[in-house]
Amino acid sequence: MSSLSERRRFACQCVCWAGLMAALGVLLGSFGAHLMPGFLDAGGGSPEWVEKRLGQFDVAVRYHLWHAIALLALPAATTCLSPARLRIVMWLLVLGIVLFSGSLYLLVLLDASKLGMVTPLGGATWIAAWTLLAVSAFRALAAPQP
Repeated sequence: MSSLSERRRFACQCVCWAGLMAALGVLLGSFGAHLMPGFLDAGGGSPEWVEKRLGQFDVAVRYHLWHAIALLALPAATTCLSPARLRIVMWLLVLGIVLFSGSLYLLVLLDASKLGMVTPLGGATWIAAWTLLAVSAFRALAAPQP
């Protein structure tokens, strides 16, 4: 990143998104642990169906929180990656949370199995984010130093 103020702004953006996403992840995780079983039981599904949906919700929360932590750590890359690349990575991580975890949350809450088709798009978005981060860092290492 070119200037200290630009790095600071990017770091603040990442911390802001990380805080929001982590708080939401904890809130949804708490809902899943404490209220979701009763919510699903009230829907009249079989015990196997309830267990499957609880598992899907748990996966959504876990991946959600891991990527919130990744957003928090992203400013560490400001010394070797361009601002444009880092912003793309940041937005891909956020979009991945929305698509992957969001589709699973809605799938479980609305019993809308078709939303499961969106989930892999979130995973692909995360793969793109991590690949862009790795390739960009590798290129920075390979570039001649001033």
